[in-house]
Amino acid sequence: MTHLRWSNPSLRAAVYQVAALAAVGLVAWFLVSNTLANLASRHIASGFGFLGREAGFAIGESPIEYGPQNTYARAIAVGLLNTVRAAAVAIVLATVLGTLVGVARLSRNWLAARLAGVYVELLRNTPLLLQLFLWYALITENTPGPRQALHPLPGVFISNRGIRLPAFVHHVAFDYALAGLLLAIAISLALAHRARRQRRAGHAPRPLGRRIVALLAGLPLLGWLAGGAPLQLDLPRLQGFDFAGGITLTPEYAALLAGLTIYTSAFIAEVVRAGIQAIDRGQWEAAESLGLRRGAVLRLVVLPQALRVIVPPLTNQYLNVVKNSSLAVAIGYPDLVSVVNTTLNQTGQAIEGVLIIMAAYLAVSLSISMFMNFYNRRIALVER
Repeated sequence: MTHLRWSNPSLRAAVYQVAALAAVGLVAWFLVSNTLANLASRHIASGFGFLGREAGFAIGESPIEYGPQNTYARAIAVGLLNTVRAAAVAIVLATVLGTLVGVARLSRNWLAARLAGVYVELLRNTPLLLQLFLWYALITENTPGPRQALHPLPGVFISNRGIRLPAFVHHVAFDYALAGLLLAIAISLALAHRARRQRRAGHAPRPLGRRIVALLAGLPLLGWLAGGAPLQLDLPRLQGFDFAGGITLTPEYAALLAGLTIYTSAFIAEVVRAGIQAIDRGQWEAAESLGLRRGAVLRLVVLPQALRVIVPPLTNQYLNVVKNSSLAVAIGYPDLVSVVNTTLNQTGQAIEGVLIIMAAYLAVSLSISMFMNFYNRRIALVER
């Protein structure tokens, strides 16, 4: 019975853990019961039954079909899709821009390095909210109306109504191309898994890079060709007091996208710079001794190794993009927070609204974390 004595560290650890869980459960029970009692005493209905009722309000832009006659649940789905749409595009653009600026900070060109340094320090030390206001003012107040819209490229119009761009007319061929892309991704993952098993078995697998690129480019192209290879564009055209046709980047979406992209790129630039500087100088010298140019050394030798240092803090920046997108409500973009705020103002379900916002952001953030952690494990050094 010695293992049941208090001097046993395993027993003490188990008791402490059970006590901690009990304390957390007790606090949660108190908060929930107290909240429900207060709501009942004030005759405020609780629960999520309101999600099935008619919303009765319009949303300025929606990636899916929506009208005031739809339910609150669909309205919240529209807000979530708007948030994801802005955050996903901003993550891609900020990664590309931040990588370029981070490399420029280490350039031997004095002017490029100093300009990159000014870019990083200026943007990192300015609140994002102020930057959003600046971009929104530039787009809405310093651009002409539709009839005097700027026309920098064929089919592209910039006005105070937003940015009009050409768009492909929907055709079944694009569905085939999407199916080809999904198939290419599945095959690429299977090839990568097989190559990993071969390496673990001590065999040298064939290089995958070119085959994966060929799959990702070739299968969607084959699907597009099988569908008839349509190239018909829906070009924007002035009609009345606004443009018709094409796709529109509204001023609110464009300002949010510009603000998130440029602000986050400054932080990503520092992450990339630190990752490159973490690689031993001998790696540069060894690669240059083989006759490689500095750009090739960076692309083929240094950056692949720096990724192991870059990816963890880069994940934090991606999560910050998602959370910072909630500032969109300040410039009128109908994101999740904006739609839920309208919902709780109409229904009075404040607690449920806050829980919905928390759950949505938690789901999106955990999805990003899971993907980045998976990628980080793939590129991590494996001890033999």
